[in-house]
Amino acid sequence: MAVKIRLKRMGKIRAPYYRIVVADSRTKRDGRVIEEIGKYHPTEEPSFIEVESERAQYWLGVGAQPTEQVAALLKLTGDWGKFKGDADAVSTVKTKAPKEAFVADEKKKPVLVPKTEKPTAKAEAPAESSDDAETTEA
Repeated sequence: MAVKIRLKRMGKIRAPYYRIVVADSRTKRDGRVIEEIGKYHPTEEPSFIEVESERAQYWLGVGAQPTEQVAALLKLTGDWGKFKGDADAVSTVKTKAPKEAFVADEKKKPVLVPKTEKPTAKAEAPAESSDDAETTEA
């Protein structure tokens, strides 16, 4: 059985994202897979690439052949160099900078007004006396 490491397309029209999968070479592009070993989101800036290095090394070691696209991704993550015996193989994948914590501007008036405390016990209205009820009926 010929095993390939290839991309499985997911997502919407014009908004693709891919999973890096190990599959039999005779299956459909998005068909049954043996194992998922990574993710690739090309539309993000910078592109999101995540590969389980240990599993990629295993599959390359047992003879799985990567497609051209996956080979390029493995070279970026450094897994291809490790497989070929390069001890200095390092990941060159760019990562997104972490978001800064939101801080409200102290000078501006807040749009949302904080809720005020609710009174714990409402003042009870005096109950109608039986005398008032009789006078209204007459």
